[in-house]
Amino acid sequence: MNIAVLIKQVPDTAEVKINPETGTLIREGVPSIINPYDLHAIEAAVALRESKGEGKVTVVTMGPPQATDALKDAIAMGADEAVLVSDRAFAGADTWATSYTLTLAMKKIGPDLIIAGKQAIDGDTAQVGPGVAEMMDIPHVAYVRKIEDATDKAIRVQRLMDDGYDVVEADLPALLTVVRELNVPRLPSLKGKMRAKKAEIPVWSAADLGADESMLGLNGSPTQVKKIFAPEARGDREMIEGSAEEQADKIISKLTELKCL
Repeated sequence: MNIAVLIKQVPDTAEVKINPETGTLIREGVPSIINPYDLHAIEAAVALRESKGEGKVTVVTMGPPQATDALKDAIAMGADEAVLVSDRAFAGADTWATSYTLTLAMKKIGPDLIIAGKQAIDGDTAQVGPGVAEMMDIPHVAYVRKIEDATDKAIRVQRLMDDGYDVVEADLPALLTVVRELNVPRLPSLKGKMRAKKAEIPVWSAADLGADESMLGLNGSPTQVKKIFAPEARGDREMIEGSAEEQADKIISKLTELKCL
């Protein structure tokens, strides 16, 4: 089984700063990491390949040249290959244009199964995975919490719901987006790190994908982010101390005072 994993390199949220004049993220000097949900997608793909004893895991990301670091981290975790989809024409892409670009990459790779994290922590849209599946016209299952069984023709998974889970079976090729409950991502091994260090990461441009440039980047995006801002810090916080019973009494008193009860 050949598996493709879609990942994204995102700013470390603990370090994110916003330019107060432009309302945009300040990325210079900010550490970048693999989107945490995507770590679970990588683990799922590698574990599935190991359980089958055959196949290949190819990790793909769309981003600037420095996203190569994220791809090498994925190889260190056990992925076989990685591809960077990068071109200035992709800049400013919304989820629609991103899905279109990644769809072309997936068609070029031709995987039996595509796995992605449920969403990226910088955008929180959860749209790209399902968007790729829709553009490829293949089944997709979101919020996967467990892979029960997988054959060369179909896969059966548990889909997380508010009141439990559904068991869903889909014909392959298919796309899954996964949640944290699925697994615990492995740490890169020393052997994996050495292999990642030597890995040559191919870069696919818009021309390599045969893309329609009117569908790419900012020009191909039906939606645009006009402003990003940080919530204003509130200075009216109050620390409540004492035993658990005393704290509970003080909270009830405070809520009564504020007419919240």
